[in-house]
Amino acid sequence: MRVRASPTIYEINTAAWLQRLGARYGRPVGLGDVPGSEWDALAALPVHAVWLMGVWQRSPIGRAVALGMPQLRAAYRSALSDVQDDDVLGSPYCVRDYIVDERFGGPDGLAAARQELAERDVALILDYVPNHVAADHPWVTDRWDYFLAGSDAELAAHPEEFMEIDGVVFAKGRDPYFEPWQDVLQLNAFSPALREAAADTVAAIGDQCDGVRCDMAMLMTNEVFARTWGERAGAAPEADFWPTLIARCRQAHADFLFMAEVYWDMEWTLQQQGFDLCYDKRLYDRLVHDEPASVRGHLQADGAYQQRLIRFIENHDEPRAAPTFGPARGRTAAVVMSTLQGARLYHDGQLEGFRTHLPIQLGRQPDEPSDPDLRSFYGRLLRATAGVRGCGDWRLCDCTTCSEDPHPQLVAWCWSNPQARHLAVVNLSPTDAKGRVRLPWRDLAGRTWGLADQLSEERFTCSGDELACNGLRVTLNGWGSRFLALET
Repeated sequence: MRVRASPTIYEINTAAWLQRLGARYGRPVGLGDVPGSEWDALAALPVHAVWLMGVWQRSPIGRAVALGMPQLRAAYRSALSDVQDDDVLGSPYCVRDYIVDERFGGPDGLAAARQELAERDVALILDYVPNHVAADHPWVTDRWDYFLAGSDAELAAHPEEFMEIDGVVFAKGRDPYFEPWQDVLQLNAFSPALREAAADTVAAIGDQCDGVRCDMAMLMTNEVFARTWGERAGAAPEADFWPTLIARCRQAHADFLFMAEVYWDMEWTLQQQGFDLCYDKRLYDRLVHDEPASVRGHLQADGAYQQRLIRFIENHDEPRAAPTFGPARGRTAAVVMSTLQGARLYHDGQLEGFRTHLPIQLGRQPDEPSDPDLRSFYGRLLRATAGVRGCGDWRLCDCTTCSEDPHPQLVAWCWSNPQARHLAVVNLSPTDAKGRVRLPWRDLAGRTWGLADQLSEERFTCSGDELACNGLRVTLNGWGSRFLALET
């Protein structure tokens, strides 16, 4: 099925979710026998797509690495105090093969899950890891031309950067800014043969789902790959990796969604290379670390660019939102990500206020209490925004102080279409704020407007003449927010 524009996407750690369901129902649960009520609950949030993270076969060699690294074992104990070796499955991004792991129900289980989602008009997104594969992937035995090689001397001098498999030395997978990943081998993005095989792999994934989230997608661009590997990579091809691959896949799956995990301000580049959606990590960082003016400046980017960004405040790579932001600030951050242009990504457990960041190598998560007030808030937020985002005109609004200066704390934006108008206003500071929001609509005067806060039961009226002349007067507590519907 086609993933709608500006989708709401819900990420699930497949291993941990199935384990949790098994504990809840007192029996092993695979993707093929998830109770229908669980799929109903996801669809009712509402969401347009579910990203089942980590369904592919994991590597025994990768699991051994995951068990043997002291820093990872410390992270396991921090997240799961009673962790056992059986809880360690290995990284889902150390892929042995793009076949659904039997412990999750195998290919038939995934097909059944996809059908359940489709019956509820929810699309399915899976992972694709372009940069590297596990050391026991089938390509390792006979397709050495797909990989970057090393020498015996390099292995001896830098065992953290190279791995020997059956007498052949391979470079370990990496990005240009960090030490190599210890459980994977680096694919050669410049190899024509690898590019053909990668396109075939993604086309086969496309037979099983409606879109892919491409891990660390910018690593395969000619620019980044050449910078990372230098002379070892050889001369860059004339064409980049992604445009050809995406075009090939869409010959078989015309509506297939490509979603990029991307950093380093390369979102625009990957949009131009064919990606439908790209992570907006920069907005996340601004919300966590920067002043309100930084967020406002971010939202002044071109609208067509913003429509293809994915907003989030939590995913499997980032810390949990609840401890990162705190209660009031976390709700305002949720209002920001939920009411902007583009897609929005929610992470399983985010709506309940879970606080433990689970290492991706683990297949079990700790029992955590749900925050009923936060869950109720997210329920209202998702319902209130379901029919607003992506439907009509989005504009950033000017916010001023009483002396008409740009407001240092408030940021606001609005949506409008012939049927409805909505306004989001947030105070991105811990101190109370008063100011005015200038609305862009020219037909406000001459009538009385009702304003209904979609996140509370507050309702009030305002003169259209006052709105047109002076804007909407706003008072918000520290980290406060409103999402208002304007009604005549």
